[in-house]
Amino acid sequence: MSKVVCEVSCWRLPLDNAPQTGRPVEVDSDQIETLIENNQHYTMREIADILKISRSSAENHLHQLGYVNRFDAWVPHKLSEKNLLDRISTCNSPLKHNENVPFLKQIVTGDKKWILYNNVEWKRSWGKRNEPPSTTPKASLHPKKVMLCIWWDWKGVLYYTELLLENKMINSNKYCSQLDQLKAALDEKRPELVNRKRILFHQDSARLRVSLLTRQKLLQLGWEVL
Repeated sequence: MSKVVCEVSCWRLPLDNAPQTGRPVEVDSDQIETLIENNQHYTMREIADILKISRSSAENHLHQLGYVNRFDAWVPHKLSEKNLLDRISTCNSPLKHNENVPFLKQIVTGDKKWILYNNVEWKRSWGKRNEPPSTTPKASLHPKKVMLCIWWDWKGVLYYTELLLENKMINSNKYCSQLDQLKAALDEKRPELVNRKRILFHQDSARLRVSLLTRQKLLQLGWEVL
């Protein structure tokens, strides 16, 4: 009987001085802001672990402070003031022309893209709602890569080529061959534009695209170069 009483009495011992194992529910907002200022790419769980609070508490504090979690904005490289003005002028020119003669749905354009074997991870970062997102430079070209050439219009993709390995480059002959394949895709997918001869072709100013052979091919196809 005495053994039973002893065991019961142990459960009645005061617990005020017992060590607490739970996480505190309160945290100084300055601590969270200091963490974000030091590293904007902390995850919610990492913030909670560092401050010894629950994930939900960390989330509530961040929202109260006006932080949102979003991906950084990709930027290819830093542009000079002249680069920015040139881009604004280039964008405004066709928009002003379209006000007089609507033509945007006639445009066929394309580009090439290096597909990298290793890509830089696109991370989220914390920032205030009224602030622009942080920027993350794109990865530099890695030796292991392949090239994709693709063309599209306002409705979607028209044609794309097989992937070209790094040691295979595109010359004027190859590009003209691609244009013939693009013409076949247009005949199949956009006959209304082809029949009305309303193709406005847009391309960049790489040397092979402005070569005599390429210009002769575009003239043969009857496409107006934008």
